[in-house]
Amino acid sequence: QLQLVESGGGLVQPGGSLRLSCAASGFTLDYYAVGWFRQAPGKEREGVSCISGTGGAIHYADSVKGRFTISRDNAKNTVTLQMNSLKPEDTAIYYCAAASFLTTVQKMCGSVLGDYWGQGTQVTVSS
Repeated sequence: QLQLVESGGGLVQPGGSLRLSCAASGFTLDYYAVGWFRQAPGKEREGVSCISGTGGAIHYADSVKGRFTISRDNAKNTVTLQMNSLKPEDTAIYYCAAASFLTTVQKMCGSVLGDYWGQGTQVTVSS
């Protein structure tokens, strides 16, 4: 049973922080690039941040650069997205995805690529 499960979403005020976690079960994330994506109502899914299997390459969307930080702990089979200085436009359902194919983190985020997807977690930033 292969699963990716996101957690940590919720309701926060503008300027607040949230930490999202993506946990894998049934397979190891060691060989997978992992990305965080988000989808707001009426909009297409977009890449937020992607990280290579080793953590040596990282990509951030311009809209979150300097505010969000992605990290991974392969020993715990977990990828984390720390979100600071949240804005109302960050409101969306956030998904994590794992990709086993060879690609760049820029392409993974830019083209919304993933082999396995989580169920999503809601992030709402009130205004």
